[in-house]
Amino acid sequence: MANEVTRVKAVLLDGMGTLLRLVPPAPALARALAIDEASAERGFRAEVAYYLEHQLEGFDTERLANLRERCAAVMAEAAGVEPEAALEALMRSLRFEAFGDAAPALTQLRDLGLRLVVVSNWDCSLPDVLDRVGLLTLVDAVVTSAVVGAAKPDPRIFAAALDAAGCWGAEAVHVGDSLSNDVEGARRVGIRSVLLAREGAGDIRSLIELPALLS
Repeated sequence: MANEVTRVKAVLLDGMGTLLRLVPPAPALARALAIDEASAERGFRAEVAYYLEHQLEGFDTERLANLRERCAAVMAEAAGVEPEAALEALMRSLRFEAFGDAAPALTQLRDLGLRLVVVSNWDCSLPDVLDRVGLLTLVDAVVTSAVVGAAKPDPRIFAAALDAAGCWGAEAVHVGDSLSNDVEGARRVGIRSVLLAREGAGDIRSLIELPALLS
């Protein structure tokens, strides 16, 4: 086990649920669209479902803008509102926060000399999101499914992350909160996986546990 740990050169980290969380958007949507929160929640869930189905299309700013317009139209229909105001309301309601353990853990991992790569099922805007929450300068690269053209657990996105990290699968550890996308996806390409479960039943409950696990 000790030999395995000494070979680790890079840590790959999932985005949503691992480094980032979404502030519940329904209250802000309800206020902006003058509807009840149940309708706002219904609209947002429809938007999320559509986004997840089409997220790979958001691989550059022009196509992302088009995807967002379509997502807003889906949300408006599900919420029963006019589409004209839906896009602005949707974008204003999407607020991401870094988990409190993210920045301290990334800093400690960097102090260990590890390369850090965010690998996430996300569109091309993820670097901007990480920048807004103060995490972008703490990582070496950001790899998204939309830019790669393949979403986790597809091996291609992990291969792209390893290229960004400059190491082999056996020299990397991937940390995420999804058994299927993160743990199983990483293991298929020979990357050691760590399941983050903040409520328990995982390998770790906090990113703060990572440096000790890898040092």
